[in-house]
Amino acid sequence: MSQNTLITPVILSGGSGTRLWPLSTPEKPKQFLNLMGPLSMFQLTLQRCAEGQSYRRTLIVGSSQHTGIMQEQMAEVGATPGTIILEPCARNTAPAIALAALAAENPADLLLVMPSDHMIKNISAFQKAVQESIPVAQSGWLVTFGIEPTGPATGYGYIQQGDAIVGSTKSLSARRFVEKPNLGNAEKMLAEGGYHWNAGIFLFRADTFLTAMEKYSPEMLAACQSAMDRAKIEEGYCYPDPDEFASAPSDSIDYAIMERAEKVAVTPVNPGWSDVGSWDSLFDICDKNKQSNVIFGKAVTLDSANNLIHSHGLEIAAYGVQDLIIVTHENRVMILPRGQSEHVKKMAQKMDSKG
Repeated sequence: MSQNTLITPVILSGGSGTRLWPLSTPEKPKQFLNLMGPLSMFQLTLQRCAEGQSYRRTLIVGSSQHTGIMQEQMAEVGATPGTIILEPCARNTAPAIALAALAAENPADLLLVMPSDHMIKNISAFQKAVQESIPVAQSGWLVTFGIEPTGPATGYGYIQQGDAIVGSTKSLSARRFVEKPNLGNAEKMLAEGGYHWNAGIFLFRADTFLTAMEKYSPEMLAACQSAMDRAKIEEGYCYPDPDEFASAPSDSIDYAIMERAEKVAVTPVNPGWSDVGSWDSLFDICDKNKQSNVIFGKAVTLDSANNLIHSHGLEIAAYGVQDLIIVTHENRVMILPRGQSEHVKKMAQKMDSKG
């Protein structure tokens, strides 16, 4: 494989969400949790595109708050990234990706941008879609990967496909991006066809992205450029200038760039993807026992079905209950009905306000 088709994986790991509270905390957010086995989603993402035949060394954009846990988890899987950029503050995905594009060794380098808190079960299907998208990205398109919907989900944004791209067997132009819909609109889109879930995974040349940012978000690009020009390099870590980076408008790549740029492509793929955005979504993607329970940790269930039990440290005994989410972590226990995990954030805020 020639050098100009090698891809630089860019892993975004600066998130600090609370939708998987009480396990997920600002100090150890969900990408660093061992939710489904011995490895965290951050570690699985590192392994997904390890340096080798198709990939250069990984570029990580993370939070300065998580340096220690990143070091620990990279060492556990033997990962040796090329560059680690530590954001001094959170400014959303568009500025984070700009830092990565500015750090690329060559303006023509292909960047595969991936959140570090997603699950992908069928790695070969994902890799195939990436390889099929290389010619499109090399010719100046901003490629996003669209997940085949399995139902009228209201927790994801959607991408409507347009016309096939000349010379591509897989990618299509992206006609429009649709915000998280209500159930009625989601059902209409699925009935109409040609819509994909927006996975937040992208492939493009560094210079293609920076050119689009210069056109659509010049203030953001200027702040990121200044932050990198004044960055400090210490022990292999890149620290963008805090004041300059803080001046960048906080915005997602979808709002700042993808919804406005002219040459945006979507490559459909069905790789068993989940953003593991809630306890309900974790239940959906996990294997069930004979009573359709999902159990992590020590738990005994009698006459109980369709429950998610995720226990750290405590032993759980459940009798005669159905459709519950039961999560324990240290001295905290959370119980709520399945299908109601959108309320977890409120619960976390309520608990924190009391403590």
